[in-house]
Amino acid sequence: MTRRAFVIGHPIAHSRSPMLHGYWLRRYRIDATYERRDVSPSQLADFVAEFRREGWAGCNVTVPHKTAIVPHLDRLDETAVAVGAVNTLWWEAGELVGGNTDASGFLANLDERVPGWDRRAGHAVLLGAGGAARAAIVGLRQRGFSVAIFNRSRDTAAALAAHFGEGVAARDLPELAAALAGADLLINATSLGMSGQPALVLDLASLPDHAIVHDVVYAPLETALLRAAAARGLRTVDGLGMLLHQATPGFRRWFATEPEVTAELRALLVADIRSKTPD
Repeated sequence: MTRRAFVIGHPIAHSRSPMLHGYWLRRYRIDATYERRDVSPSQLADFVAEFRREGWAGCNVTVPHKTAIVPHLDRLDETAVAVGAVNTLWWEAGELVGGNTDASGFLANLDERVPGWDRRAGHAVLLGAGGAARAAIVGLRQRGFSVAIFNRSRDTAAALAAHFGEGVAARDLPELAAALAGADLLINATSLGMSGQPALVLDLASLPDHAIVHDVVYAPLETALLRAAAARGLRTVDGLGMLLHQATPGFRRWFATEPEVTAELRALLVADIRSKTPD
């Protein structure tokens, strides 16, 4: 029987998950499908009920359902609890489990693009306090990094820092330049710089020469922030690898196959992003 997996969200037409999972299904000759499913908030409970009834293989979850789906599941894995959001569903011992693979995807992207970036415990400056920021904090704390959060809403940043505790602090925006001077890693986890959003304009002059600049945005692949960092001679990391690597744990659980993030797969998504993203 053909197994079925999905990505749900609202809207969902923009999702590139079917492209990357479809690549792996073809590569490993697995009899399965991976489909987009537009599920509005009012349809979420019905979708989960249908998922249980049909015994589908698995599902990825994106906005606006990453937290709303939690009450409909049997349990969460440790990372989903830490991040406070779910992006992957799978079956385990008859239970429908919600997990979060964004933190592992964040780390795998950095490991691939800048090997040895975490050779010593360092300090990260994090812009944003949403889901991507939460995943980044989980990953950074696992590697021993301290984190300073800067966000338009200081209260939101403070609540996030309180959630994670030791090693994570909320800072005021006027302190940003001073914080950058002591940063080993700068992460943009906001939507600024994304296609259709305002650019993130930031003075990087105070960043040390060894600092790495990582933008979780992947459309466009080279944001204004990454261009500015490259112009300064700093090492840069785009967000595409996070998208690719966060997908591997779910695929492994659903189809008992460890998928490889190949150069061919990356090139496939790069071509699609460039064809649909204005310069």
